Amino acid sequence: MNNSEEYEGRKHDVKTPDALAEFMSRGWLPTPLEGVTPIESLSFFVSRREKLSKQYQGIRLIIPSGGLKVRSNDTDFRFRPHSEFIWLTGISASDAAPDSVLILEPEGDSHQALLFVRPRDSREEDEGFYRDARYGEFWVGRRLTLDETSKRYGMEARHIESLSDFLANTCETFALRGLNEVVDEKVEKRKKKDAELASILSAMRLIKDGYEVAEMQKAINSTLRGFADMVRVFPAAIGVKRGERIIESAFFGRARLEGNDLGYQTIAASGSHACVLHWVRNDGEVKPGELILIDAGIEIDSFYTADITRTLPINGKFSPAQRKLYMLLLDAQRAAMAMVKPGVKFRDVNKAAQEVLAKGFEEMGVLPISAEESMKPENGLHRRWSLHGTSHMVGLDVHDCAQARDDQYIDGVLEAGMILTVEPGLYIQPDDELFPPEFRGIGIRIEDDVLVTETGHRNLSAALPSHPDEIEVWMANLLR
Repeated sequence: MNNSEEYEGRKHDVKTPDALAEFMSRGWLPTPLEGVTPIESLSFFVSRREKLSKQYQGIRLIIPSGGLKVRSNDTDFRFRPHSEFIWLTGISASDAAPDSVLILEPEGDSHQALLFVRPRDSREEDEGFYRDARYGEFWVGRRLTLDETSKRYGMEARHIESLSDFLANTCETFALRGLNEVVDEKVEKRKKKDAELASILSAMRLIKDGYEVAEMQKAINSTLRGFADMVRVFPAAIGVKRGERIIESAFFGRARLEGNDLGYQTIAASGSHACVLHWVRNDGEVKPGELILIDAGIEIDSFYTADITRTLPINGKFSPAQRKLYMLLLDAQRAAMAMVKPGVKFRDVNKAAQEVLAKGFEEMGVLPISAEESMKPENGLHRRWSLHGTSHMVGLDVHDCAQARDDQYIDGVLEAGMILTVEPGLYIQPDDELFPPEFRGIGIRIEDDVLVTETGHRNLSAALPSHPDEIEVWMANLLR
């Protein structure tokens, strides 16, 4: 960067005089990181790369991290690497650098892992450390050097500026597209093969290894503490304009304290807002006597996220109508949970929950046909009050492994090591005249994160109460 130029993107900054530029280039102590050692979980990531390598002998594979995304003019969203890049490198939130690229370069019958990164700027040779508001150390913090990166992540690190020249040496290459301009420009597009790589990586992530299960449990445990934080601020949220945001903010504080960020935008839906499936405006009032549906998850520093929902009485006590609907949904969740075990079709988890809900709606007299008839694919009338599916995979993404083939996921069978949500919901819109008035405007969802084991399943979020009696006791203890 020429020192007489303004930093592109920040037109309001003043120019840097030559004298200041020269002064900034000297007088700095060396500050290398001491005691850099490989990440504890390195063997898991090496194993994953080796497994992928065996499927693509002789082919260069490119997995970019993605780059910064502009939020407004010259301000960016907080950077979060692409999940496949995280899964293959083990990069943590504190070390993740935008525009990084992992290349698995063919080497005999295997591959050499090369990590192209933007390393720490030299203060003697590069003005970027104080002038570059997007990447400079004085603006956004220290990055690892190439040597530090290599030591920590167990692969050769190269400067990102050398990527273009490296790719000039062409060979058969498959890449994840749309994540790096240099890669998209330099690498011949192989639409079918590139899509196949994305699908294979997604499918490989369906089965969680020991490291992933442990990280998921960490994310869930932090999320449970976040739920307790939210309940504690219920009194402060009552009677306040946009009280839902007081509750949302309490959870965000826990996410930033114990993790990297939210796994997704928190839903804090009070009263009839709970009937809006993805209510993230969170600008409503919080009123005693109503329920609040909270769907929230913390993304920890390894980027694994929880995804948990509870529907809680704002005043700590369920009304008879609220309890009746809640118990119907809890029974549906229990039926679905009982189906979670190896060999069971993924779709059958949803079917088990829907059967309970259809029967319950029939007994309440709101279903115009029998539950059995409603369960037929050509009918599905009970879904008026339960529109979404009961499960999805969860891990690095809140809706994980989305590029896997249907026969591996939605039309596949459960296997030990998968982690999925079990989250039936029912939603009685405030203007739904098929239900008596006392039920209108009630939305309820109960969601847990469940590990498929060799013999069945383990509810990783079971420590958060879900039965109405247990919820009332739990809330009373938090609000003392």
